[in-house]
Amino acid sequence: MKIMLLALPLFVAITASANEPISGNGEIPTTENEFISQINNVAKEKIVEQFGEPSKKNDFKSESGEVFASVWQYHYINTNLEGAYYQTTELDFVNDKVVMVVFMNHDGDAPESKTPNETHD
Repeated sequence: MKIMLLALPLFVAITASANEPISGNGEIPTTENEFISQINNVAKEKIVEQFGEPSKKNDFKSESGEVFASVWQYHYINTNLEGAYYQTTELDFVNDKVVMVVFMNHDGDAPESKTPNETHD
């Protein structure tokens, strides 16, 4: 019984630390590899606290009006391996958890539609 009581706080401490960014200063890392490896453990509130409200946000709601998925876009928050900023970072959420990250070198808006007769130079 004593072993169980000692193991429980250890398990809780490990689980709690797994949900926190590894960065020593408590910040979400912004370099692409570290960001990808940690962002799925970060709460939406922490993301907004560090980066502010997203520049673009789309919520997807069930028939009852409950938000079950969201797509957020931020500009110039992440760097690539060479240190250059991506113009847009998209975070896709399902049930308040980041499930996909997309780095883009454009503003995140849909490209202009092209007709089949247009040629590329």
